[in-house]
Amino acid sequence: MTTLDKLPVGKRGTITQVDGEGPLRCRLLDMGLIPGTEVLVQKVAPMGDPIEIHIRGYELTIRLEDAREIHISEEGRA
Repeated sequence: MTTLDKLPVGKRGTITQVDGEGPLRCRLLDMGLIPGTEVLVQKVAPMGDPIEIHIRGYELTIRLEDAREIHISEEGRA
């Protein structure tokens, strides 16, 4: 298991847990970052922040700081 900020470009994973306090956690969940949802890392900005992911049929750009709060089970790993 890893966090979304460590998932390489082109890799898929499934959200297992969303951390964060209060408003941050609510905002992440409102954006569709819900446990059980598959994500694909599509792009990373030249300086590494932000990252673009594909989730639930749309593209979402998220800050690296926020991506660290999202735990991922990588595709092909138990």
